[in-house]
Amino acid sequence: MIPWKLIDTADVPGGGEQLRLMQRGKEFSIKLGQNELMSSRLFGSEEALATLSCFRIKERPAPHLLIGGLGMGFTLRAALKVLGPQARVTVAELVPTVIAWARGPMAELSGGSLDDPRVTIREADVRSMIAAGRAAYDAILLDVDNGPEGLTRTSNDALYDLAGLRAAFGALRPGGVLAVWSSNPNDKFTARLRKAGFVAEEVKIRATGTGGGARHVIWIATRPAK
Repeated sequence: MIPWKLIDTADVPGGGEQLRLMQRGKEFSIKLGQNELMSSRLFGSEEALATLSCFRIKERPAPHLLIGGLGMGFTLRAALKVLGPQARVTVAELVPTVIAWARGPMAELSGGSLDDPRVTIREADVRSMIAAGRAAYDAILLDVDNGPEGLTRTSNDALYDLAGLRAAFGALRPGGVLAVWSSNPNDKFTARLRKAGFVAEEVKIRATGTGGGARHVIWIATRPAK
């Protein structure tokens, strides 16, 4: 078996342990300590995060999508396949090195999506972009940390508390969608989404996107049209 090799490391602003980019043949893995945050083998739920959201907004004129977390680019690629030529997609990635990985060793995974004319990549905390955007987005996709329970840094919890969800509600246009990826279910988070004003649905998705693999969770939370 081909052994894993360390390609690079990255500091997480405000975090503790470093991110590690590992490679084995054509397979990539990003780890934090002993935890695997993402893998190029298992990306079905990351794609579903985009498709479940974008099909709900693709008929809007010039929809604007905000993605929190670039990762390996699977969510971005899937969104671009659904959205039309007038769409705008802004990706907020906190760790600059992750963007460099997407343009460098993992460029084949991103498939040129970072250079799509519809796409803007921002080295920024998605929380600040949500806070600054009043009714600015048709959809907000959050694949930040491990879901509502922070893993890489505790300040990420502020995205998912009641104040953070109310900020996301305000940043969406009426009828807009907040989609949240998580490695695990969380009944309290579902209730919190509803308390923030969303109509919330919890969808279980296989990590592979097919019949096998671990089950991940995606919340589709809609801001009512009126």
